[in-house]
Amino acid sequence: MNMENTNPEEFYDKLRGRLAETASWPSEYLFKFIVPSAKEKIRAIEDIFDNTGAVIKTKESRKGTYTSVSVNVRMKDPDAVIKKYKDAAVVEGVISL
Repeated sequence: MNMENTNPEEFYDKLRGRLAETASWPSEYLFKFIVPSAKEKIRAIEDIFDNTGAVIKTKESRKGTYTSVSVNVRMKDPDAVIKKYKDAAVVEGVISL
């Protein structure tokens, strides 16, 4: 999620509206994050989805500098999706896609 030129709350409000329009909830949702390839940062993202039944896949970049973390999980509603994005935002260096 590129929020550089956007107020985060405005961004989340728009995302909430798009999620409500494009899916029936509860629904499977695919989160994608890019994090620096440090075990503690990857683990921090994985911990956000602990005990949710999420399927988590990681793939290191060619140079090994970054790791892509894909999380497929059943979410109850758009607000639950947004909460996970907000939880991930505190991980230093994370980019949410």
